[in-house]
Amino acid sequence: MAKLDTRKEMFYTGWSIFQSRTNGCNARATGTGDTRWIPVTGSRILVPVSESGTLRNTVAYAVEQALEHARESGTGAVHFVYPVSERVTLEGPTAEFEQAHTLLDRVAVWAEEDLGDGAESVTVETGLVGTQEYLFSPGDYAEVLVEYARDNDLEIAVFDPGFNPIGTTPLLPPLEAEVREAGLEVSEAPVQRERRSSLLVQRGTVGQFLALFGVSFLFYLLLAGSVKPFELATGAITATVVAVALWGVSLTGPVDPVRTVRQFGRLLVYVPYLLWQIVIANLQVAYVVLHPDLPIDPEIVEFDAAVWSSLPVTTLANSITLTPGTLTVDVSRRHFTVHTLTVDSREDLFGGSLERAVRFVFYGLAAARIPSPVERRTEEDDPS
Repeated sequence: MAKLDTRKEMFYTGWSIFQSRTNGCNARATGTGDTRWIPVTGSRILVPVSESGTLRNTVAYAVEQALEHARESGTGAVHFVYPVSERVTLEGPTAEFEQAHTLLDRVAVWAEEDLGDGAESVTVETGLVGTQEYLFSPGDYAEVLVEYARDNDLEIAVFDPGFNPIGTTPLLPPLEAEVREAGLEVSEAPVQRERRSSLLVQRGTVGQFLALFGVSFLFYLLLAGSVKPFELATGAITATVVAVALWGVSLTGPVDPVRTVRQFGRLLVYVPYLLWQIVIANLQVAYVVLHPDLPIDPEIVEFDAAVWSSLPVTTLANSITLTPGTLTVDVSRRHFTVHTLTVDSREDLFGGSLERAVRFVFYGLAAARIPSPVERRTEEDDPS
């Protein structure tokens, strides 16, 4: 995965990563007033993005459609763009620009994970649009999106059902109409819309049921320490009861068997690494405790981790706490507050070894190359 360009250049060009060659195609209009569930008919896709609970599934859907059409045409492309409502100024990055960069980093990681072995046939690009204009109305957003699509020969715009860069006023229906009127084919990702108030019990899928059954069954056999017929039978019964009772509670999203197997395989690599880090940290803390001068330097530090969604964040927070010398005090989304005992423990924390390892588990090898907290802080302090 290519690195982001320097922030200064990005602010004045409006584009970020995965710059690559594009093939010529003509945009098509659907001529219909309904955008939902329209099948994607092109291999070159534009996806506007903003923070939403359905964005992850929309990214997966867009990549899947590009891969499907690339098998027929040989190539495909997906462009994820973030419409920036503020103009670029000489004063440097604003909060919206920082949020846009973070979101696009996350989307790029998701897309590369979803591509898998199809990375050679489908190119992924991310970028900012509207950096030289003030975006206010649906027409303003449609204008910059259509212009970008035409400049890059994109055939269809796939919208996330939760796309709403304004944040308050619903933007999607009039925006889809404006984009369609401008001559670009429009579709809406067939993913479940985010609920304003989440339900405790949700409708489960067969994949979720089987996943919960399998985990419960293996855990039962692990506790039993035996694979005798009696243990297998009682384990299956127990796992079935657990899966039926917690089917719609324990799992909050669809289960991708291939992705789950890959993550589990990477987890098997991560566990010995974490244990080794715990051993090293134990030795370091033991040295400090036994040293006559007791060279401790306790300090509370804060940083934003490059991990997303609840499970990776929880894994990183617990890994930090399990490592002697550091203790996770508070976590708010990606913002970590950690108590560190010594200078060495702070340096190790900001070095990002655990953070990279957790990204490797959940997002793959490419995500592990994202800069560490200290490298990201250096880039922010020196944007040139």
